[in-house]
Amino acid sequence: MASCAPASHTTSLDCISLSEPDINKSVTLLKQACLDSGFFYVIDHGISQEFMDEVFAQSKKFFDLPIDDKMKLLRNEKHRGYTPILDETLDPDHQINGDYKEGYYIGVEVHEDDPQAEKPFYGPNLWPSADILPRWRETMERYHKEALRVARAVARIIALALDLDAGFFDKPEMLGEAIATLRLLHYEGANQFTGKVSNPDKGVFGAGAHSDYGLITLLATDDVAGLQICKDRDAKPQVWEYVAPVKGGFIVNLGDMLERWSNCIFRSTIHRVVLDGRERYSIAYFVEPSHECLVECLPTCKSETNPPKFPAVTCSAYLLQRYKDTHADLSTYDLVNSSKAVA
Repeated sequence: MASCAPASHTTSLDCISLSEPDINKSVTLLKQACLDSGFFYVIDHGISQEFMDEVFAQSKKFFDLPIDDKMKLLRNEKHRGYTPILDETLDPDHQINGDYKEGYYIGVEVHEDDPQAEKPFYGPNLWPSADILPRWRETMERYHKEALRVARAVARIIALALDLDAGFFDKPEMLGEAIATLRLLHYEGANQFTGKVSNPDKGVFGAGAHSDYGLITLLATDDVAGLQICKDRDAKPQVWEYVAPVKGGFIVNLGDMLERWSNCIFRSTIHRVVLDGRERYSIAYFVEPSHECLVECLPTCKSETNPPKFPAVTCSAYLLQRYKDTHADLSTYDLVNSSKAVA
């Protein structure tokens, strides 16, 4: 069983055990966490530590490849594949460059001949050659499946915390046909060529301050601290607190879509990654409802005195805009490659 005790210099988060027999206890803990910070730990989720270690090991093998090999798998318009250092800028108002991290997106695998592949965020994934990274694809596909199972279990507790039926998010238009995206992340150490020690005063971050886009995020990390949250984004000055890594468990946070759904009753909290010069690996799993799902105020979250604060929006339209706002235009890489060819 994983331990949830954070270090003394970090914020304190509620801890939800998925093996807890008393569902009311889990609902109470989760509801308080969602009202307070939108962050909590999830343990006893059924994914073995041995397999988690294997996923991290395989992630490291990819990021250890030469940059030219990684760029051959540069992310496509479906947001599948490799994202280089500085590709993403999550907080443009406060960052002098982009995020000092590299990543790899893996989504729901849909064959290119399947009509579903026409949808944004669905389609074939980009996979490293099995000759270079044997068992890599199998490991990531298994993890994608296991993480979705955990996310659905967490969503059932969230539904109860919102006074909904436990199966509310299990419907086909919700997580029955989820847009679920696995993202491997690597923050380079300061002794490497492109690595940076974060300096918030000078606009240098591993990942700039942001809130996540969708329903919930499951985050697995190594033992290097770096994640910080700000429970009150309007405070001046903002107060940032570290979130301790949890061995064998997930750090879970709510996304903006759930904040919209709950009419701001549940919170999507801004967070960032601040690097101290050590290399850091993490694995994020972003879970959203189906493309056609209409995200509108839940019936249990509105009243005459608390009317809906947001217009209804489809999940895919909302996500597409958020990705466009934060990622570099892919044509910029074509320009770089063209200039290299000329040179």
